[in-house]
Amino acid sequence: MPPTTSSQDPAAQPTLAGTASAIAPLRGALLVDRELRALCGTQIQAAPGASAIGEQQIQASSLDLRLGPIAHEIRAGFLPNAAPIEQRLAELETARISLEGSGAVLQRGRVYLVPLEEELALEPGLRASFNPRSSTGRCDVFTRVLSASHPRFNETPPGHRGRLWIEIAPLSFPVRLARGDRLCQLRLSRGDPSLTREELIDEYRRTPLCWRGEEPLAEREVRFSDDGGIELHLGLQGRDPCGWRAKQGSAALQFAGESQHDARDFWEPVHAHQGRSILEPGGFYIFASRERVVIPPHLAAEMLPVDLGLGELRNNYAGFFDNGFGWRRAGEAGVRGTAAVLEVRAHDVPFLIEDGQVFFRLSYYRASGVPERIYAEGRAGNSYRDQDLSLARTFRSWQAPKP
Repeated sequence: MPPTTSSQDPAAQPTLAGTASAIAPLRGALLVDRELRALCGTQIQAAPGASAIGEQQIQASSLDLRLGPIAHEIRAGFLPNAAPIEQRLAELETARISLEGSGAVLQRGRVYLVPLEEELALEPGLRASFNPRSSTGRCDVFTRVLSASHPRFNETPPGHRGRLWIEIAPLSFPVRLARGDRLCQLRLSRGDPSLTREELIDEYRRTPLCWRGEEPLAEREVRFSDDGGIELHLGLQGRDPCGWRAKQGSAALQFAGESQHDARDFWEPVHAHQGRSILEPGGFYIFASRERVVIPPHLAAEMLPVDLGLGELRNNYAGFFDNGFGWRRAGEAGVRGTAAVLEVRAHDVPFLIEDGQVFFRLSYYRASGVPERIYAEGRAGNSYRDQDLSLARTFRSWQAPKP
C-alpha cells in the first residue's frame, strides 16, 4: 500500500490555476465558476423583470439563486408532473405576499411557493441539481426546487428549459425573507461526476480527507462506502455545549445579514453526559462531526444520510461543500480540515445519540478543473471555513454565562 501523503506536502497539493488542467475528468464533472459565469445570460438567465445575475452569486462550483417578488402561500406541496406549476398554484394558493422592499414574515408551519429570479435554457447533456444553502438548513427553513414537468424535486433532466420555483417551509421559527435573498444553490454537471470507491481511496492516498486532532486519519481508519463515500461520525465529547436545540415560540428570524440576533433568543445549549444525549421528538438540533473534513480544490462533496434502518432521525437539509472547503495551501497556517455541521430532527420517539456513532456519509464529486476561487476565497463577510459547532451567520456568537 502506498504511504499516506500529508496534505501539507506541496507535492500533494493541486495547482490553483484559472484554467482546467490535467485533473480534468475523463467521465462526468461538475462545472466550476468560470464555466458557470460563461453561461450566465444564455443557459442561466435572469427571469423577466429580474436584475442581472451578479458575481456575488457565483461560488466555486455552484451558483446561488435568488427569491422573486411574490410568495404564494399554498395548502400543500406538490410535484409538477401531472399539471403545470401555474395550474397547481391556482388550485392551492390561499394567500399572496409581496417580498419587495424589506420583505415579509413567512410563518412557521406553513408552505410557500416562490418563483426564482433565474431560469434555465440548458444544452442537451447538461443537467441541474439544487440544494439549500448552509444558512438555510441551519435556520431550519425547509426548501426544495421545482422545475416544470419534472416529477422529482431538486433536479432537472438534461437540457431543461424553463422557470424554477422554490418551495419554502419554515419549521422552527417564523422567518423574514425579501426579494433577492438566496436560500438555495444550483449545480450543473455533464455525465455522472461521482467518484467510485476506488477513485476516492486513490484521492485519500494523495491528500488525506479526514483529520482528527493534529493528524489525518490513516486510510485503515476510514470506512469507504461501496457507493464512493466516506462514513463519518457524530462528535459530542470535547464540546460543551455539544449541540443546540431550537426554542419554540421565538420571534421572527431575520434571514439576511450577519449577527442579526442573539443566539440565546432562538437556541438552547445541549450537553452530553458521558458522550450521550437524548433527542426529543420533533426537536430540531445542530451538531457537528467528530472528524474535520477536507475538500481538495479539484473536488466538491455532498453530505448524505446513512441508512441505519431506523426512522427516528432526519438529518442534513443542506449538505453541499464547494471546492476547497477545509483545505489549505501548502505552508498556510491553521488547522487542516473543517468540521461538518449537522442539522438533525428527531421523529416519533425520544432517541439516544452517542459520540462516535456513524451519522452521515460524504460523497465526493469530480469537477471539470480547479475553480478560479475556491470556497470562501475573496468572499465579502464571514464564511464557514473555520467553523466548528456553528450556528447560521445571522446569529451572534454565543458566550456561556459566567458562574
